[in-house]
Amino acid sequence: MKRRDFVKNATLTALGASLISPLEALAADKVTNFESDDLSPSASLANDYALNFLAIGDWGRNGEYEQNEVGKQMGLWAANNPNNFVISVGDNFYPRGVVSEMDPLWHYSFENVYTAHSLQCDWYPVLGNHDYGSDPDAQVRYSKVSRRWNMPARYYTKEVALSKTTKDKVLFVMIDTDPFLFESHKDYCAKQMEWLNSTLKNASADVKWKIVVGHHPYYTVGPRVANVDTLTMRSAFSKTFEEHKVDIYLSGHGHSLQHLKPEGFTHQFISGAGSELTGITKGIAYSKFEASEHGFMYFSVNPDKLAVKAINLDGTVLYSTVLSK
Repeated sequence: MKRRDFVKNATLTALGASLISPLEALAADKVTNFESDDLSPSASLANDYALNFLAIGDWGRNGEYEQNEVGKQMGLWAANNPNNFVISVGDNFYPRGVVSEMDPLWHYSFENVYTAHSLQCDWYPVLGNHDYGSDPDAQVRYSKVSRRWNMPARYYTKEVALSKTTKDKVLFVMIDTDPFLFESHKDYCAKQMEWLNSTLKNASADVKWKIVVGHHPYYTVGPRVANVDTLTMRSAFSKTFEEHKVDIYLSGHGHSLQHLKPEGFTHQFISGAGSELTGITKGIAYSKFEASEHGFMYFSVNPDKLAVKAINLDGTVLYSTVLSK
């Protein structure tokens, strides 16, 4: 080795040795443990609420009747606002549900419509009347096919924590309403009502909000104001909602966006404007808001307050309200 090369290499070795120790010390002080989600731009989204979710219903029409456009706006909203999951309030597949967990409608009406990255979150659905046209249990079985479709049974519950430091929770009770319209299902409905009353009665003191989700409304200002299905739901559930202080009954079936406050404790929200629309009636006393426009609802929850927004397919907030404890 030439002398100058030896001197050069020795110098670089000494310089490297002198740098290693400070660099190691610097690295030791700066060790990080990032998860992928921590580095995503969505991690910086925040509002004043611990829990946020979207609600959509009456949507499954192969992207038609503005379903695609509503789906795109849901994706944009969820990309720019915190969102934990999506609730579907039924009539997930028109005209007659799905025949199996492999039915092509899963692709045409769900997977290929709600494609936004922000909507690849958990979806918690209930069944609607159109979902009973084929095999309703296929939608239960699809939970084992799709990572985001979460429907463990025809009716079920879910508790969601509102804080990492307290025990505050929201109780979601997902019910199956269509069988209540048929005398032949009275035994099934009696069993479900026993379960519903027991679930609400035995909710822990940590539950700050009780939200029941079903397809058929028990009040509406849509075309079914005094229709047999609305009156049947009112007869079936009013006493239970009042007795157990259900804060919100969230439904679809009316193809519109509504906030209703009948007499009693419970607020009724209808978010059934995911595709085809139906009309609404103005001037009914218990209505706080109604709009026959395509869109969805956005719920934000804290232990002491709950905010609701109705958003159309252009991203315009049509209505906003806050409920307080």
